[in-house]
Amino acid sequence: MAQRTFSPLAIVLGCVFFFSAHVFAVSAVLGIDLGTEYIKAALVKPGIPLDIVLTKDSRRKEISAVTFKPLQGGPKSGAYPERLYGSDAIALSARFPHDVYPNLKTLLGLSVDDPIVQEYAARHPALQLEKNKKRGTAAFKSKVFTEEEEAWLVEELLAMELQSIQKNAEVAAGSGTSIRSIVLTVPPYFTVEEKRAIQTAADLAGLKVLSLISDGLAVGLNYATSRQFPNINEGGKAEHHLVFDMGAGSTKATVMKFQGRTVKDIGKFNKTVQEVSVIGSGWDRTLGGDALNYLIVDDMVTQFVESKAAKKISADADKVKAHGRAIAKLTKEAERLRHVLSANQQAGASFEGLYEDVDFKYKLTRADFEKMAESHAARVDAVILGALKTAQLELADLTSVILHGGASRTPFVQKQLEQVVGSADKLRSNVNSDEAAVFGAAFRAAELSPSFRVKEIRISEGGNYPSGMKWTNNKNKLQHQRLWSAISPQGGVPKEVTFTNHEDFDVTFYQQIGSAEQDTKVLTTKNLTASVAELKEKYSCVDSDIHFKVGVKLSGENGEVDVTKATVECEAEAPEKEGFVDGVKNLFGFGKKDQKPLDGDEDGESSTTSSESSATTTTSTKTDTTPASSSPSPSDPTSDDSEPAKKKVLVIINVDFILEKAGRPDLSRDDLIHSKDRLKAFEASDKARRLREEALNQLEGFTYKVRSLLESETFIAASTAEERATLEKKNNEASDWLYEEGADASRDDLKKRYKELHDPVVKIQKRSEEADKRPELVKALKDALNSTQSFVSTIKKQIDEYDEWHASASAGSSSSTSTETPSATPSGDFDDLEDDDSSKERTMDDVVKEKGPVPPLYKREDVDVVDDLYESTTKWLKEMEKKQDALTTTDDPVLLVKDLQAKRTARQGRHGPRL
Repeated sequence: MAQRTFSPLAIVLGCVFFFSAHVFAVSAVLGIDLGTEYIKAALVKPGIPLDIVLTKDSRRKEISAVTFKPLQGGPKSGAYPERLYGSDAIALSARFPHDVYPNLKTLLGLSVDDPIVQEYAARHPALQLEKNKKRGTAAFKSKVFTEEEEAWLVEELLAMELQSIQKNAEVAAGSGTSIRSIVLTVPPYFTVEEKRAIQTAADLAGLKVLSLISDGLAVGLNYATSRQFPNINEGGKAEHHLVFDMGAGSTKATVMKFQGRTVKDIGKFNKTVQEVSVIGSGWDRTLGGDALNYLIVDDMVTQFVESKAAKKISADADKVKAHGRAIAKLTKEAERLRHVLSANQQAGASFEGLYEDVDFKYKLTRADFEKMAESHAARVDAVILGALKTAQLELADLTSVILHGGASRTPFVQKQLEQVVGSADKLRSNVNSDEAAVFGAAFRAAELSPSFRVKEIRISEGGNYPSGMKWTNNKNKLQHQRLWSAISPQGGVPKEVTFTNHEDFDVTFYQQIGSAEQDTKVLTTKNLTASVAELKEKYSCVDSDIHFKVGVKLSGENGEVDVTKATVECEAEAPEKEGFVDGVKNLFGFGKKDQKPLDGDEDGESSTTSSESSATTTTSTKTDTTPASSSPSPSDPTSDDSEPAKKKVLVIINVDFILEKAGRPDLSRDDLIHSKDRLKAFEASDKARRLREEALNQLEGFTYKVRSLLESETFIAASTAEERATLEKKNNEASDWLYEEGADASRDDLKKRYKELHDPVVKIQKRSEEADKRPELVKALKDALNSTQSFVSTIKKQIDEYDEWHASASAGSSSSTSTETPSATPSGDFDDLEDDDSSKERTMDDVVKEKGPVPPLYKREDVDVVDDLYESTTKWLKEMEKKQDALTTTDDPVLLVKDLQAKRTARQGRHGPRL
């Protein structure tokens, strides 16, 4: 059997596949729970258990905030300030309220005129919120930049936070790991425009969004990872659970159906998969922890302006609320008080110089707080009941209510939930109320990544808003058609929509947000008019038979409309095409079912016809549709002119189209590049600042080290008094310089100062290190030389003995020439089997005399090389030892450790084999 060979191209492609597969196998993905107040991330990487990504200060969640720390000396053109994230950013909110940007998620995709944006601006009065001229969304003008610097988009600021999370994840994953793929959680109330905004932020951060997943579904997915649900194929009944998620910014309720199902597996096998489906959602966009905090803030302001000290300065509530630093202090304390009241009956706070240098003390009881929040508590009912209404379920149909979100632990919220559900038994805390969503997102990321294999859990959720399309028909009348309900699953089977339009036109897809239609995409046909004309001209189609059909579905990634096909078609008459089976029948003479025998010669004669006449017969048979009485013979020339049979066939022509985003415009390509360049410049500035700080810390630390060395006995023994005096002077100068000019010095200046101190210190330390290591290495080299000398002598002796034997053996062989004489007696075939009584037992000496001694392993040339190396090394060592002995401990050594090591290594190099 011939050996199979592979082409070079196949080998190269195989190598590429192997290494690329290896790269994918070690890739990491990230699940991110982007909350209003906190951001949490979970890492999935081979070899590392699924776990939370810790912040720089080892916390399991990062406050969603970014701060620009003002530059010393004020704004400078082309200069970027220091950025701080999380708790570090919030810690500066009282000092720099005009450049601390918290809770940005609430602003994504919304117009500046939206009430939510206006409320945000009122709660953060120090921030300079502007309207982006191109998109109408929120942007922030920062005072730490020059006036020429453009305002920062919400997406750009959020991208900075995502980049910070990405860096923390790459640190957790280990060096050399690059993380680019993520799954993000979003609230169920996010519209298409809000989802686009969060995807834009991820794109600016250099991240690829594998999918968006709603908060509730992420919690449900995490709940399902460790459980098995009843199999509906085996008579089991699906479980219905409601996830109640009350966070900082909003409150959501998600009703989900959990069940098992038996599906087809590979081959003849079946398998059981788990299914999690969202069947209803409800929400309140402004009910959350922040809204409760603002109740406390408003009460604080009210009590403050009513205090005697505030009345003396005529403090006004509006003026206090417009004071950035005062509101920042109050907001920070309000959240702390709310958390304290969750476990205590009373809490208090005190402020020094809250407003116009007036101090303020505040106390609040849980009873007073719950009284302030009565109207907020009532809003909890509407969220749950709205989700159940969408799911068409009753409270009794729920198996449990799963609690998630920090604000869900508030005592009055728990009481309200018990009243709504009717029993505390259904309220479950069987998931991590802070981290279930991020773990669900990470599981989804691992499921979508080709690098991981996880438990098969099939999920589905709708767009949470009804969707439809509108267009102007061929009668110039505007038409609407509802395509999907709020719970229609994303990523499902495409729907086919038929239009009567025969000329190029536009179709607008929209989401129904309340009573308003929010346009999402526009489909524009390019060659519909020409395609219809082609159907009419080539296939004689009439208008009533021509239909334009479009295939549409909701994307499983983000819920946007995807167009899968666009065709124009009609049924037309066309010649009947002979099938493959009919052709084979004709070839072997069987003909068609309705074909009658042909008149012709006898069988014997027909069997002798030429191949040419056989071909003619086949052709005429394929086109024969005439009655038997007029059936032409194979030789009839009129057979080629017969009319073929016609039947109705569906003629389909693909229609070219353009699908464009509608609604609020995305960042243009140029704007996207510009924003990425700004973020890269900021990143380069951060890196330069970090390197400068490292150089500053290195120099400062080295000055302390020099002071310690100057008092070290070992260092003193290896240095002269003059060297130490010079070093001490330079060290004092560097210390003084650090606290004066060095505070604003460049990295190059810092490194130059460090080098001036470092070089003489290293020189002195090297003397000490050389003195410590030299004796041992000299002894080792001498021992090796002695071993080499003994070995060389032995090998030389072996070579001499072998050469002597070889010379004598060669002389004896040349002098003895013997001729073999034939035997007079014929020899038999078995003569050699007889015993030779005259033979004697051979000894080792006889063998040595006959065969000679064992040949040496080395040639004389090899030994000569080693011998020369031995002589030169011995001579070198003697000379260097003599020079070194003449030096003192404060002199730079001449017999160096590296030279001793190199000489010893040379013995085992290619010029000194096995020595």
